[in-house]
Amino acid sequence: MPDHNYFANLIWQIADLLRGPYRPPQYERVMLPMTVLRRFDCVLAPTKAKVLAEYDRWSDKLRDEALDAKLNLAAGQRFHNHSPLDFEKLKGDPDHIAQHLVSYIKGFSSGVRRIFEYFEFENEIEKMREANILYLVVSKFCEIDLHPDRVSNREMGYIFEELIRRFNEASNEEAGDHFTPREVIRLMVDILFLPDTDILTTKGIIKTLYDPACGTGGMLSVAESYVRELNPDARLEVFGQDFNSQAYAICGSDMLIKGHNIDHIAFGDSFTEDRFPNKKFDYMLANPPFGVKWEAEAEFIKREHEEQGFGGRFGA
Repeated sequence: MPDHNYFANLIWQIADLLRGPYRPPQYERVMLPMTVLRRFDCVLAPTKAKVLAEYDRWSDKLRDEALDAKLNLAAGQRFHNHSPLDFEKLKGDPDHIAQHLVSYIKGFSSGVRRIFEYFEFENEIEKMREANILYLVVSKFCEIDLHPDRVSNREMGYIFEELIRRFNEASNEEAGDHFTPREVIRLMVDILFLPDTDILTTKGIIKTLYDPACGTGGMLSVAESYVRELNPDARLEVFGQDFNSQAYAICGSDMLIKGHNIDHIAFGDSFTEDRFPNKKFDYMLANPPFGVKWEAEAEFIKREHEEQGFGGRFGA
């Protein structure tokens, strides 16, 4: 069975098609959202016909969240796509592939559409269309099978991390700004849960964990897997927030595929835009972006400290 490096290499090879219109540091603008899109396409393929039938039945009667809920149920996921298109059909009309790809993305449920808004992917679709490479890129991704039967959720997380690492190397950025190595997270999770026998042994227990700088979601995924391995009867509900739009989009994609509520992953600076102000969590894990200057948040943090003291978040 091919490992995550095999699939990361396949995707990396497709990036060569972008040479010219894109510089290497810009490849991620296309490759990461295309990887997510292909993954969603593979996940939803088995229930596509059922979703389309339900859409025809309910689209005139239901709207927005009510329609999403009905179609998600048909898809067997927390998301769906009611467009008649898929990657195979996108290849069938090279002359109109740009408008078809945009239409296909708009056929997703609201959570996925929001993710692609943060990817700002329509801009890249138009850029690839103008450079006459969009059809080639879609066709190459169509050849990569990312169905969960072939690529597990864990392996998919590794693929994202490996691609991010390579893109950051290409642009001379620190990969650690966006994800923490899995072996480091595993040690942190070991230390976090070791004293807590309740979550590791109690049947039916539910706990919550929050990462205020979640990046692509590595800590959330590892913590959840750890608990599930040691106590299959426990449930760890994970929440995260990040102010890097691309990292947020990848984390949201990963959580959706794993069956989590997309509303548990929020966009924004957790210092100044707390998206879970009324929520308390059992655990918190974080790898803050060390070395990043805090001048932009300093005034807000100091004001909350002075006005609320230990009644706020910055009493210390």
